[in-house]
Amino acid sequence: MDRVTIRFPGRLGIQQRVLPHYRVAFFDALAAVCDGGLNLFAGLPRPEESITVTDQLHRAGFTAAHNIHILGGPFYLCYQRGLRRWLNDWQPDALILEANPRYLSTPAALSWVEQRNVPVIGWGLGSARGSPPIFGKNGGSWRGVYLRKFDALITYSRRGADEYAALGFPADKIFVAPNASAPRPASPPPQRNPAPPIPLTILFVGRLQARKRVDNLLRACASLPVEIQPRLVIIGEGPERLNLEELAKAIYPLTEFAGAKFGDELVPYFTAADLFVLPGTGGLAVQEAMSYGLPVIMGAGDGTNDDLVRPENGWQIPPEDIEALKGVLLTALSNVPRLRAMGTASYRIVVEEINLEKMVEAFLEALTSVAGVVPPASAIQPPPESFPRPTR
Repeated sequence: MDRVTIRFPGRLGIQQRVLPHYRVAFFDALAAVCDGGLNLFAGLPRPEESITVTDQLHRAGFTAAHNIHILGGPFYLCYQRGLRRWLNDWQPDALILEANPRYLSTPAALSWVEQRNVPVIGWGLGSARGSPPIFGKNGGSWRGVYLRKFDALITYSRRGADEYAALGFPADKIFVAPNASAPRPASPPPQRNPAPPIPLTILFVGRLQARKRVDNLLRACASLPVEIQPRLVIIGEGPERLNLEELAKAIYPLTEFAGAKFGDELVPYFTAADLFVLPGTGGLAVQEAMSYGLPVIMGAGDGTNDDLVRPENGWQIPPEDIEALKGVLLTALSNVPRLRAMGTASYRIVVEEINLEKMVEAFLEALTSVAGVVPPASAIQPPPESFPRPTR
């Protein structure tokens, strides 16, 4: 991580509904530049959610919330029992809350900071995704009033920032923190043959579950002209593995199922690949693939990856649209020089724009905007364990 010249001098509190395991590196890195420490308040997901959570942080502290989920599907609400007690115990000098009106305990936290004149920052996806359907056609106006209770907002993408600004929130108080799960690459990308032998290799890394739409990837590859059909390598485990193996045996025998791989076990697979494809939702492995100079095809999701995968380095497609996936695969595999150039762009993006270091920097900018600019302090170098490679 780059040497930090601006630090937060006080105690930082962060509320999250849940703590996904892939966020540990980020919260530990942010804690390293908070002189008073960082404490995270989070609970457990709904049983039907496929979220791997943890309560193990190395630098930051953790306080368990008791999440009470109400209703379900797009109508769900969440109340976090213990939030006010945590605030009284931790006494943060600044607070970051998920800016989501579904969370029924947030008004109590906003009241707490207002009474004590503590700055509060909202962290969210953007205004188009957040108001539950129960707020009806006036949800946008209501959300604008809700957001103005925050002193600043942090969002993952420029799209999210534009949505917040459209609701009247001051643009100079909106900060884009790129959705990063890994630090800036420490080594150059592999050197790939500009004219590789056929077939090219497509790589998928992730949990094998229905929402990943690996079945669509198999069908799309099978529909390609024989002369460009790729070798397909599937890394991961999950409830869909047996079904996918049967489907591959029937329609696409050029598929290899390598099982779950982690850390250094993944290096030869990323190095040997020509294209990374994640046809469904989710995208933890995308940034890692880009650090190996791979172009990316991925299912469009909630906007958090808008700035990560763009026309210069890949394609975003509707996650259920197999015809769109077929068309993009045909385009990608038919022009190897362009594919290599897109891989170079992927590497540049994760080196210069989207990595854990940039994400921490954006949070510090938001904090100093509401708490005052902090005089430069002697910077520290977070230890390597603060930045573990994410596991899946």
